[in-house]
Amino acid sequence: MKRSEARRWLVRGRVQGVGFRYFVQRKAVELGLDGWTRNLDDGTVEVYAAGPLERLSDLAAALHVGPRMAEVRGVDELEDVVRKTAGFSVR
Repeated sequence: MKRSEARRWLVRGRVQGVGFRYFVQRKAVELGLDGWTRNLDDGTVEVYAAGPLERLSDLAAALHVGPRMAEVRGVDELEDVVRKTAGFSVR
């Protein structure tokens, strides 16, 4: 799969302690994206993913919804550089 694009998202709301990172990992793996997700000290979740633009858009749509117990209040999206990653990890 050609990695044409990369994006980084910061997800705000009730997104820690509700399985958000594992939700992101499952969705990214389904979409064949590489990258990672992690909790940040300010209560947000950071997501980095690389892959075809249409699949990144699909992931972005999922980030706005999140898992059942989450309450997403906002998602900031930034273009990023394509980094060498293999698979999708939870950090």
